[in-house]
Amino acid sequence: MLETYRRALDDLERGGRLRALAPRLGHDFSSNDYLALANSSELAGAVFEALDRAVPVGAGGSRLLRGNHLEHEALEEEAARFFGAQSALYFGGGFPANAALFATLPQKGDLILYDELIHASVHDGMSISRAERKSFLHNDLESLETALKAHRGKGCCWIAVESLYSMDGDLAPIHELMALADRYQAMLVVDEAHATGVLGPDGRGLSAKFEGAENVITLHTCGKALGASGGLLCLARPLRDFMINRARPFIYATAPSPLMAAVVRASLKLCQEQPERRERLDALVTFTGERLRKMELVPSGSQIQPVIVGTPECAVALAKSLQAKGYDIRAIRPPTVPEGTSRLRLAITLHVDEVILGRMLNDLAEALRP
Repeated sequence: MLETYRRALDDLERGGRLRALAPRLGHDFSSNDYLALANSSELAGAVFEALDRAVPVGAGGSRLLRGNHLEHEALEEEAARFFGAQSALYFGGGFPANAALFATLPQKGDLILYDELIHASVHDGMSISRAERKSFLHNDLESLETALKAHRGKGCCWIAVESLYSMDGDLAPIHELMALADRYQAMLVVDEAHATGVLGPDGRGLSAKFEGAENVITLHTCGKALGASGGLLCLARPLRDFMINRARPFIYATAPSPLMAAVVRASLKLCQEQPERRERLDALVTFTGERLRKMELVPSGSQIQPVIVGTPECAVALAKSLQAKGYDIRAIRPPTVPEGTSRLRLAITLHVDEVILGRMLNDLAEALRP
């Protein structure tokens, strides 16, 4: 009965792609806790304060039943103000929020145009959408505009991009994408997951200037730089109401923890009150870039730095050699990244300082020497 699964696992192992859970070991170069908020005293204090106010740990039901809590509504109101959106809707995670969006909002006759490196959550949503879908070359405005022209006069086009790409660390040309969306009366959906809390004014993301426009939807995940969990869709109010009525992952899921909603509110406040966290992170990113240039590697310019080595076997071996020196660095392999681009994904966070960062880069340079 299980032989099919055993064979599949054996094939993955032979190809250097077998995944396994591993404990946290060594200095953090793999998490998305960029601002080191997850273990911060400020968020721990927010938990105790919320518990003192009798905020429950669990919601006990879906938002449309008894699961809706004042903390959910307070978070959504504060998030809409913070990001400059018309409204916000809180999900248990960024993945289900993204999947729900693309499964629900694009309609039959519409076309979803997605960057070829878009996140897996978008693919899951598109797989059950009634809209057609087509990829365009990564960050290639000409490729996108050709597809927009071809669909002109038909249904609505939905442009799906990430503002900061999670595996390459490069940025989307948001201003140019917005101009195309306006020109072709398209919807622009920006996944701000890795930019939220880090980039833009007060950490509001790269598309902060355009939040509030009716043809802009943003996803702000709460489990990365914000140090909590959940996902916030920021969108026009009619679209929010449509999601509440039609998005199955929202309607039929137990609501997110009200306690966690209170923590996210505290995270958004910290983004405004502690700009020094972003400044320190930016200094570490600059330091990393300078050192990488000396190693003849191209810096990404963000807190996500890929070191592409090619094969899964090379990536795993390189990661293990650095783990042995005390760094929590993981290998990223297909299908997460394209064939031939297996890599180390170095995440720069406030869990390290320049001394640790410099030592890791020295050890990386040594490991890369032929």
